[in-house]
Amino acid sequence: MRDRLLGVGQWLRRRAENIASLLVAAVFITFILQIVFRYVLNLPVGWTLEVSTLAWMWLVLWGSAFVVREVDEIRFDVLYSSVPDGWRRGFTVVTALVLVVIFVWSFPAVIDYVTFMKVEHSSYIHVRLDYLFSVYIVFMVAAIARYLWLAYKAFRGNLPDETDPSVLREE
Repeated sequence: MRDRLLGVGQWLRRRAENIASLLVAAVFITFILQIVFRYVLNLPVGWTLEVSTLAWMWLVLWGSAFVVREVDEIRFDVLYSSVPDGWRRGFTVVTALVLVVIFVWSFPAVIDYVTFMKVEHSSYIHVRLDYLFSVYIVFMVAAIARYLWLAYKAFRGNLPDETDPSVLREE
């Protein structure tokens, strides 16, 4: 059963990476189109800026929610790396729980804002803004789940990964 769940999780992760790749492609293609329209055809268009900005926003939040692993995150870890294992676990639990509290506390306001934005549309592509901003809700739910899981693992005694900036990690 555990192997099957791991297989499903890996499949879902690959699909999330596929979506992130498509978003990167969308940013790149619209950026190139913007250059061609503005400087080659002398016909500036606004929709390319809007699409590339929105794709970038989705890429950052989608990637943070589903693609970036804990070990890939950038941290200021001078203090974290210099304390004993028990302290590191404590740092992980406290940090994770503080982030969960902040996300949960702000969740109702985020829901209100996103649902309020259904009355607005983007300027050029005319998509409702609640659809465009809904990725932030997805990000928040994923972040809450991730940090609860990290706090649980640290509380149960699993040490977070060692941080050594001189070591290159390969996967």
